[in-house]
Amino acid sequence: MKTIPGMGEERMYPAVLLIDDDLISREVIATILTLHGYTLHTAESGEEAVALLDRRDFEPQAVLVDVKLPGLNGVALVEALRSRSGAAVYAISGSNPPEELQAAVDGFLLKPFSPDTLQKLLDAHHRKPDEPAATDDLPVLSARILGEFRQMMNEAAVREIYAVVVGDLRGRIAALESAMARRDAAEVRRIGHTIKGGCGMAGALQAARLGARFETEGDYLCNSGNLHASL
Repeated sequence: MKTIPGMGEERMYPAVLLIDDDLISREVIATILTLHGYTLHTAESGEEAVALLDRRDFEPQAVLVDVKLPGLNGVALVEALRSRSGAAVYAISGSNPPEELQAAVDGFLLKPFSPDTLQKLLDAHHRKPDEPAATDDLPVLSARILGEFRQMMNEAAVREIYAVVVGDLRGRIAALESAMARRDAAEVRRIGHTIKGGCGMAGALQAARLGARFETEGDYLCNSGNLHASL
């Protein structure tokens, strides 16, 4: 397994796990992706990829997997990947895969494929139609939760809750800046999870949505190294 830092311009693209036992294919695909700013991990076998996901130090949003790996491969490997990750799984091969494998994956690329074809596949993944609405489209506060607070306590107490939320967020942002400077994706995801949970309870919708983004996209947000660009 190899970790390859992203190069080139900053982009908000999925973190990718590439599983391929062919050295040349691996290096060519890795070069294409890193030059376009992706965070990328590679594995030479299905077993190595499963072990990587089990360690939980990397959370891909997309997986590219060769269909003819030695050892763990095919549908069994796809099932193992899906049990450990919510990533989209794309098969890559020099020949058409069996129907049962095509049914198990989210898409297929026939080798040799062009950089543009690979880019379009991952761009399509990044722009899934069922993605949550952009943060700017959300109200700052949930009217329902705010109303419930006002039924339970006086206005001063409600304001105190949100003062605590704002103060806590300031500390979390400083911690995020530090974690991203260190490229500590696990810590970014942990902080994001905390923000999502706490702000969600308080009805701070935009903050909770941003927390969810840091939790799920910590790897390639770290790759940008820029918190303000991520926001």
